[in-house]
Order: sequence, then structure tokens, then C-alpha cells
Amino acid sequence: MYNILVVDDEKIERNGIIFLVKKMGFDLSVYEASNGLEALEALKERDFDILLTDVKMPFMDGIELITNAITFCDDMKIIIFSGYNEFEYAKLAVKLGVSDYILKPVDPDEFKNTLNKVIREIDDLQLEKEIKIESSEYTKEHLLYSLLNGANAENVQKKCARLLGENIWNLYNRMLLLEFNYDVFGKNIIDFQSEVMDKFKFHFQYLNLNQQQSILLLDGAKNTDVRLIAENIHDIMDELYHEKCYIAVSEVIKDYANLSKYLEDLDALMENRFYQVDNYIFMEEVYSEAPVIVQIDDDILMKKLKQDIKMKDIVGMRIHFDCLCNKYRSKTNFSHIYIKFIFSNLLKDFYDAMPDMNEEFNGEIDRLYKSVDFSCIMEIVDKHIERLEKAFLINPVSTHKEIEIVKKNIYEHYNEEIGVDQLAQMVYLTPSYLSSIFKKETGQNLNKFIKQYRMEKAKQMLENTMKKIVNISKEVGYPNVSYFCQSFREYFGVSPEKFRSNGG
Repeated sequence: MYNILVVDDEKIERNGIIFLVKKMGFDLSVYEASNGLEALEALKERDFDILLTDVKMPFMDGIELITNAITFCDDMKIIIFSGYNEFEYAKLAVKLGVSDYILKPVDPDEFKNTLNKVIREIDDLQLEKEIKIESSEYTKEHLLYSLLNGANAENVQKKCARLLGENIWNLYNRMLLLEFNYDVFGKNIIDFQSEVMDKFKFHFQYLNLNQQQSILLLDGAKNTDVRLIAENIHDIMDELYHEKCYIAVSEVIKDYANLSKYLEDLDALMENRFYQVDNYIFMEEVYSEAPVIVQIDDDILMKKLKQDIKMKDIVGMRIHFDCLCNKYRSKTNFSHIYIKFIFSNLLKDFYDAMPDMNEEFNGEIDRLYKSVDFSCIMEIVDKHIERLEKAFLINPVSTHKEIEIVKKNIYEHYNEEIGVDQLAQMVYLTPSYLSSIFKKETGQNLNKFIKQYRMEKAKQMLENTMKKIVNISKEVGYPNVSYFCQSFREYFGVSPEKFRSNGG
């Protein structure tokens, strides 16, 4: 519904116009003013779409009103109505950008045609604005997606300035990575931006990465409680959709050119969710300022260490051993017998991986239980990690086979629901470990690899077939066609329809 302001010093004239508006069924909210001065105050207090004004009025005439109004009401349509003897005024008003004029006495048919014409112009202008905003938003999302995937920052900045007239990334100083266990974004479970983020009163940039991950860039307000924002997002998802949302929060972003590095750091930070089963918010500052991670479940860490031994992953083993040490190093409320029990079990796993050294096992266990402090326990275990490292270098395990199996499965089943969890089960690895070794082997995030393969397949189908877009969407693993179009647009910078019409 549009707002119209009717201005005339004669009450009977105003009533006549208001009567016609209602009788003809125009969907307009009608306001009135008795002179130009009163009308000018009304225009300053409220947004109006149409100004319908007489020319000759006391205090401020219609011409002066229009002259003032156009300085701050850019898109408002203006119609004047006047008598034959005021035609020179009417011509002057038209020069000021008046949309149309109606002669008094008002002819109902002329009035109806004029108002219909003006409303159509407003509708067209609104549509043009929406398309421009939407196009600008699409461009923003594509450039951000490129930046997050390692595109040259200088080139992105130039494109940004050319297409959007500004460098928008300097507005943001925090990044949040949101992750779910299942396909939340792709199955039309929620429209995250409108159903969740619009509840917040701060400026943000949203970008979906894949069916399980999205990011948020937050603006640089210093007083923003980022942790509280993350907790609120988690609570909304839990309350409204019964979905557990894990959120990793970046440190303050000092250089937007390194956004891809910040995203890598958030991916690494998100790894903590596999250790801390009851925690959903992970912040860079917390881990840098408080390295003792007492929330980590011993059983989870021991399973991780067993996996590291099985895969002969010394780097992973040292990381998880450090986590275990950090948990107990400065804590006095744990029984030293319990601590020795935990680390003796770890030592047993080491010896199971080095069967030719089993004769030393009992002696080393005895040494461990006789340790007088925690540093002695760490020294014993650390020495055995070094021995394992030497043994693994002599006879390393190759993860190439598992990665090839995973890739083959993606190539053959990209049209089905596939995710890190399903792929990890298939090769008997934990999701976090599979993600880690996949990145080491291919240099690429696993979720990103899946999306890239699907997008390239969709591109081929658009170039080489006349299949409907809804069918292509399903064939590349996107049952929700609107989500497919959004993902395609973010990846290639244009919609599937435009890509096809442009000939690729």
C-alpha cells in the first residue's frame, strides 16, 4: 500500500479527491493538508509515495512546496491539480519534475487514468530498485565466495569498486562459521537469513558455503558481544528447529585480504567440537588465552590417539597428546592414580603398535606408576612418541587409498545426499580425521570439493543439454532447486538461467 498526501486549502476539494480515491478502489493510505506549509511538515514526518497538490494556497503555494519537497523526497511522484487560469503555474511545476497535472474541476475518468499511470510508475520503480538491490547482493556474495576461496584480493577489490562502487569488506571485523551435523541449508528446512538472522539488529553479511556450513561477517562495532550473538543463534536454532548449531568465532579481522586464512583457522577451531561434546561455541580468544581444556572428554581423546596410531599420523598424535597433557598439567583436583591409569593405557597402545619392543612394556609401565610428578609422566610418553615416529618413518601408512575411495564415491554418487559423516563411515575413519587427511592429500576442504564437483557437473549440463534447471538441480544432488540456484550464483557469479542464455 502506498501513501498519498492531498493538499488543498479548500476542504470540499480535499474531500472530493479522497472520495474518488476510495470509490475507485485505489489501495492507498490517504493523508491531507490544508496548505503548503502544513504539507511540508507532513512530508518531513512521513514517507509519501504520491503528492497531489493544488497550486494556489495561503502560507506556501504549490510551486514552493514542490521546490522544497524535491530536495528530500527523491522518488515521490507529484501530481498537481489547478484551474485553467493557473496553467502557467502548471507548466513551471512540470519543469520541476511533476509527474502529471489535472485540471479543475476534476474529471473522474481523467483522475482515474492519471492515478493508475502514476501507480504503475511507482510499481516499476520499486521493481527496478528490488532488482538492483538483489543484483548487488548477488555480486557481493560471489565476490565474497571468491575471496574466501583464495582469489586475489586486489582483483576482488577492483571488481568490488567497479560493480558496487565501494570496498564493502572493510565494514566487517569478525567472521562466524556455522556448522551442522546434517544437511540443514539444502533441504529447505529453514531460510536462515530471513528466519534467523533478521531477528538481530546489527549489520551482517551472510554467505552459504555448502549444505552444512555458512558464514557470517559482522560489522566492526566495538561494543558488539560476539559470543552472545553466537549463543543467541544457537538457541534460536535449537528452540525453533531442534537443530544443533556449532559456531566458531574468528579473532578480530585485521586484513580482509586474508579472509581465506581466517576461514581455514575457523575450520581448525571447529575441530574442537569433536572433543568437547557439550560445547557449541568456539572462540579463538578462549583457546589462545586459556589453553587448559578441561572440558575434553578422555574417552574421545583416547579414541583420537588410537586413530592417530592406526593411521601413523604423528602430527595428529602430538596435537591430541598435547590436549591430554593440557587438561591435567596444572590441575590438582584429579587423582594422580587416575592420571597414571590414563597415560599407562596410552603407553599400552604405543607398544601394541611396536610389537618388537613388548619386552620393555612392563618396565616402562612400572616407571610411569612410580613417577613423582606429571612432568615425569609426560617425559616417558613423549619419548615413546619419538620412538613411534621413527618406526612410522620406516614403514609409513598411506592414506591415498582412503582418499581415492572417497573421491570415487563422490564421482559416482554426487547426485545423492553425501556428506563428511557418511564418507567417513565408509572408510572407517572419524569425520574430523577424514577431513584432515583429505585436506593434506588434496589441499582442499572436503565439503568444498563436493560442492565444486557438483557445480562443475551442473555447468556441463547447462552447456551441453536442454534439461530443465529443476532436473539439473536434482541430478547434481540438490533436491531444493532454489538452494541450487543460490549456490550456483555464489559459485559462478550468475544464475543458471543467465549462464545458459549467455552461452556459458
